[in-house]
Amino acid sequence: MAVTRRWMMTAATALVAGCGGTARMAGVSAPAADPELQPQPNPGWDAWVARFRERAGARGISGATLDGAFRGAGFLPGVVERDRNQTEFTRTLEDYLAITASETKVATGRDRLRARMGLLREIVDRYGVPPEVVAAVWGMESNYGARRGNIPVISSTSTLAFDGRRGAFFEAQLMSALRLLERGDTTPSRLVGSWAGAMGHTQFIPTTYQEYAVDFRGDGRRDIWSEDPTDGLASTANYLSRSGWRRGQPWGLEVGLPDDFPAGLAGRGTTRSSGQWAALGVTPVGGGALPDAGPGSVLMPSGRGGPAFLVFRNFGVILRYNNSENYGIGVGHLSDRLLGGGPLRGTFPPDRFGLTIEDRKELQRRLTSAGFDAGTPDGVLGSRTEAAIEAYQARAGLPITGEPSRGLLTRLRG
Repeated sequence: MAVTRRWMMTAATALVAGCGGTARMAGVSAPAADPELQPQPNPGWDAWVARFRERAGARGISGATLDGAFRGAGFLPGVVERDRNQTEFTRTLEDYLAITASETKVATGRDRLRARMGLLREIVDRYGVPPEVVAAVWGMESNYGARRGNIPVISSTSTLAFDGRRGAFFEAQLMSALRLLERGDTTPSRLVGSWAGAMGHTQFIPTTYQEYAVDFRGDGRRDIWSEDPTDGLASTANYLSRSGWRRGQPWGLEVGLPDDFPAGLAGRGTTRSSGQWAALGVTPVGGGALPDAGPGSVLMPSGRGGPAFLVFRNFGVILRYNNSENYGIGVGHLSDRLLGGGPLRGTFPPDRFGLTIEDRKELQRRLTSAGFDAGTPDGVLGSRTEAAIEAYQARAGLPITGEPSRGLLTRLRG
């Protein structure tokens, strides 16, 4: 994510895989019905807010805005817990794409793209960012608006500012949230988002909302929260455009590499023209010639045995949204799929347990059939699959490790 846009999730935490294939995407909150995400009495927070209100008033926030914003707000212990216990998931690109560009997400995205094509064409006319790229970001960030977050932003950002671990950052988010209320973009009751304050269809944090959100229809509000995604999608295109998106240029493409391709040339630190890469044996997996899109870099995120990509300047612009190569490939690949492209041609090597993704899917299906719910059989082994393996091992009298193996799969095939 751009430093100015999203809070600070790292490359590996662009998604947090849930139970056996259920994924919680970045910027998507847990249900606000969780008691830990309801305001709790906290005299320290009360005192902090009293001091903050003085600072905010001195910086131009009106008393009426402050009263409305903090009416019903409170300390949310669940927000602090989530902030202090972020799990660093080093998901492989294979697992990442199994969630972020699943067949279900592709099918849904194609429907959303068709339904919003008129709007997206207007957006590309103004900002130059293609409809499929804007739609792919929408899909990555909130599952096309289905999971926008429902935690009050004033409560979440004030809780995290008071907590102090990243106090200055979250106080800046709180101030920006108040400014958008002062401006009249939304109301306190509608100002909701993730536990970290990421908001709307494409999960802007308040500081980035303040700088990049747009009122596309000129109705006087920059509304990224409503069911209508117009302002959210236009704001994303504006963000990418101002970050340097080059109209008419690709993000990149999947390529084939010769067996003797020098591994030391892979990585964004090395750029060559398409002609130079072609001279080294780099070819599009779909045939034809490499696009002439300026300097590009070859990425081998899964090593020599996995898919490879040639990426261009617009890939770097996507990384302004989330500085993760997996995220950039995810947005690019999903955008290609939304236009009718197929899955990656390259195959991924087996995982550290010696299992392919099809093996892992079979393992999940067989565990569930045996009475141990492993979740959606997507091949992504999260906590739900681990719990199912442990339960199976316990019943079978095996050592309880929670880890998959080829022997376990063979036993389940029984």
